[in-house]
Amino acid sequence: MPSVTVGVEPLSFQEIIAVARDGVGATLSPEAEFEIATSRKVVEALADDVEPHYGVSTGFGALATRHIPAELRADLQRSLVRSHAAGSGAEVEREVVRALMLLRLHTLATGRTGVRLETARTYAAMLTAGITPVVKEYGSLGCSGDLAPLAHCALAAIGEGEVRDADGVLRPAAEALAEAGITPVVLAEKEGLALINGTDGMLGMLVLACHDLTALLRAADVAAAISVEALLGTDAVFAPDLQQLRPHPGQADSAANLRALLDGSAIMASHRNPECTRVQDAYSLRCTPQVHGAARDTVAHASAVAARELASAVDNPAVTVDGRLESNGNFHGAPLAYVLDFLAIAVADLASMSERRTDRMLDTARSHGLPAFLADDPGVDSGHMIAQYTQAAIVAELKRLAVPASVDSIPSSAMQEDHVSMGWSAARKLRRAIDGLTRVVAVELLTGARALDLRAPLAPAPATAAVRDALRRRVDGPGPDRYLAPEIEAAVDLVASGAAVAATGIALG
Repeated sequence: MPSVTVGVEPLSFQEIIAVARDGVGATLSPEAEFEIATSRKVVEALADDVEPHYGVSTGFGALATRHIPAELRADLQRSLVRSHAAGSGAEVEREVVRALMLLRLHTLATGRTGVRLETARTYAAMLTAGITPVVKEYGSLGCSGDLAPLAHCALAAIGEGEVRDADGVLRPAAEALAEAGITPVVLAEKEGLALINGTDGMLGMLVLACHDLTALLRAADVAAAISVEALLGTDAVFAPDLQQLRPHPGQADSAANLRALLDGSAIMASHRNPECTRVQDAYSLRCTPQVHGAARDTVAHASAVAARELASAVDNPAVTVDGRLESNGNFHGAPLAYVLDFLAIAVADLASMSERRTDRMLDTARSHGLPAFLADDPGVDSGHMIAQYTQAAIVAELKRLAVPASVDSIPSSAMQEDHVSMGWSAARKLRRAIDGLTRVVAVELLTGARALDLRAPLAPAPATAAVRDALRRRVDGPGPDRYLAPEIEAAVDLVASGAAVAATGIALG
């Protein structure tokens, strides 16, 4: 089985995606194993110290003032994991849990946590065997990191709780570990704390979101180009010299993409003449690069934050490079929470513009000659009227999901943890928002393709025609009303799978 080598250097987005989604396993590099063994010696030396050390010989959180005798410290770590595995609600997606475990393994690999080598190897073995702990939706406040989700993973590593095996079957953790030949961990000093004190859940979801949005923004350009063409809009506003007057990189990228997608369109050429009396297109057409570009720049910023977090070793207390064990606040998820919320804002706005373009194609007062609702026999047929309702409902939901979670701190642990990031919540709602945007873009593409067909015999651009043709292999062209939901889902798959963007690439060479 292929595997990702986890060392002291940061993991790449591609490596995280491979483990999270493709089932690739994980192994530790020799350098990582050396660093883990070295930092463990620091913890073992402190364990014998008469002075109390947080996480080694004391309680946790508001109970940090209690000194724990040596004979109770294994119980302390086990109790920590059991008590913190307090999640509730629906199961979190497999890809999220695998990303979370991989990122926690990477922090262990940096040698800044003080765990034993066999503990880190257990996480690598679980990932390779496809054993995924059951993590629940609710429980993390994003500070001290994603405690409850990470605790559910640690619980599985000690042979307790439930997991999904490689086939997705729900099983007791001890049974799945035994079948895979993995010995459950018996936690030693500090190990329970090291396994649960990180930002790995929200970081994993941020990496997945940045990856998905990068692809989805290309698909949004495709849908927008089809709409501009179908609405007899102009591509003159996408000219390079106009874009250079406002040199945002995302805007330039989106405009260049739109120009390429619309190049060679007979529909566009048909109204480039003195008889065309329109002075300007509506904002939802004319300002597409500005909005799609701003979303690109937001993703770029979020990706930069994610990259910095991937280069981090988040634990408390942490073993410093010179061998000290020091308390810190690096587990606070604010940097991630802010950009997760920022992305949700961009997603909502992008979807709002997409819905406006769709609505224009359905309105005879604004569609420049298209039939009402693109219906075969308006009045008898409703065409895409209710598909736009579906878009509108999703857009309304996305606006609610754009309300930031990161401003909603709530105190915990007897006021010891009196300010939290809510980054996990920001990540969870962003995942829902990305799904919503995918569906909104898919409805625009479905509607735009129908409108292109109704412009016949004028031919669309090669790139937009290729997307229309790819859709037509799944969905029939204009005609009397049909059961519409499966057609929307076919368009959703075309967008989500990357097939819509791939079709343009083939057409453009």
